Amino acid sequence: MSQPDGAAIESPAAPEIVLRVIPMPADTSMENFISGGWVMSKLDAAGSVLPLRISRRRVALVAVDELVFAHPILLGDLVTFHATVTSVGMTSITVQVEATTERRGGGGSTKVTECRMTYVALDDERRPVSVR
Repeated sequence: MSQPDGAAIESPAAPEIVLRVIPMPADTSMENFISGGWVMSKLDAAGSVLPLRISRRRVALVAVDELVFAHPILLGDLVTFHATVTSVGMTSITVQVEATTERRGGGGSTKVTECRMTYVALDDERRPVSVR
């Protein structure tokens, strides 16, 4: 739910590492891959970092655009989440979030998913409030 008056950022900053985590056995699905729900919860945590920093308020996730899992995350992978602010509206902040993995034993980094996430800043009564 980007605000109509939301301004796209002309030249977004370089993606910033906002979260790094190694999934544990309890995070696996029945197929022994890391579950999509676990990934989604980490995307939400990672995506909220920059909106929290900018608004200095509680934020709530209100939209996720096109989340596709391109590659599985395996037990023991190091998962890194990068975020970049793409637009700031009156009450909302949109970020691009990307997750990559580094497999045990090396082999470089593989992008597993990315999505655009929109957060709304909230006041103490949980009503939208200006982020400016």
